[in-house]
Amino acid sequence: MFSKILNKLKSIFGKKSISKTSKPKKVSKTTKTSKTTKSSKTAKAAKPVKGKKQEVKLLLESFTSIPGVGAKSAKAFYEAGFKSTKDILSAKDEELLAVPGVGINLVKKLKDYKS
Repeated sequence: MFSKILNKLKSIFGKKSISKTSKPKKVSKTTKTSKTTKSSKTAKAAKPVKGKKQEVKLLLESFTSIPGVGAKSAKAFYEAGFKSTKDILSAKDEELLAVPGVGINLVKKLKDYKS
């Protein structure tokens, strides 16, 4: 009875008898081959990403160059429709405060930066 439980546990964890462990090695080689093909597919898929995502990333980086604007507020400005740092700096206080996560302190910092 104990051997049945042990065999069941071995089958659950994939540790079957020694003669059967040689088979998973062959499977792992095919798995490695499939992984390499997946990585090459990933590399091919990564090339077209440069378009819109790269553009947004550069825009967010330019937003964070403004003193007081971090990654979260830069993303909030982008989602609110601001498309350049000039748009942010030329916006009215009410427009800036309408952006989620932007408070009066950040608006004051932006005013000081404009001057």
